[in-house]
Amino acid sequence: MKHPFLALSGLIFATTTWASNPAPATATKGDAAKGQAIVDKVCGACHGADGNSTSPTYPNLAGQQPEYLHKQLTEFKSGARKNAIMAPNVTALSNDDMLNLAAYFSSQQPKPKLAKDAALAAEGAKVFKGGNAGSGVPACASCHGPAGSGIPVQFPRLAGQHSKYVQSQLKNFRSGDRANDGGMMMRVIARKMTDQEMKAVAEYISGLR
Repeated sequence: MKHPFLALSGLIFATTTWASNPAPATATKGDAAKGQAIVDKVCGACHGADGNSTSPTYPNLAGQQPEYLHKQLTEFKSGARKNAIMAPNVTALSNDDMLNLAAYFSSQQPKPKLAKDAALAAEGAKVFKGGNAGSGVPACASCHGPAGSGIPVQFPRLAGQHSKYVQSQLKNFRSGDRANDGGMMMRVIARKMTDQEMKAVAEYISGLR
């Protein structure tokens, strides 16, 4: 799979601060071993064999909520989440395949890193933890948790996600290029954020663990 999931999201992103609408719980759990076989053939090239991507363009999937991963894969396939690279890569996947991939990536151990710009991360921490009352931006932590670990079934993990990817998803929500957030939660939030806020929040998220 040669493109960011979210929330595979990728994350996708995400939200990253990108909270897509709460994902419905899946009726069947996937088989991580079967998921690994698919990763070894396709997904690992971009997302890493263990879900820790080495490229800031592609999201880290290790440790992500399985329901969120399954939701993003399903919506890439249906077209609800549009991406020219992901779409053909999910075409041949069955629902069981997607459950298996979700099971595999969610079982992998994230490899946290430090934020590269401490000052920018400190700026982002204020928005992540407290939002911006003046512009109506809510605290990212209110949905994604104070440590960015997300809430199972409802909101994706953000901790340790690549800054570049987080920014891209926030901008996609703002422009409407990404619209699989159900009640428009992330689109509404992103439209209230400045470019600087997005950049700062993304930097802070990249160093969360």
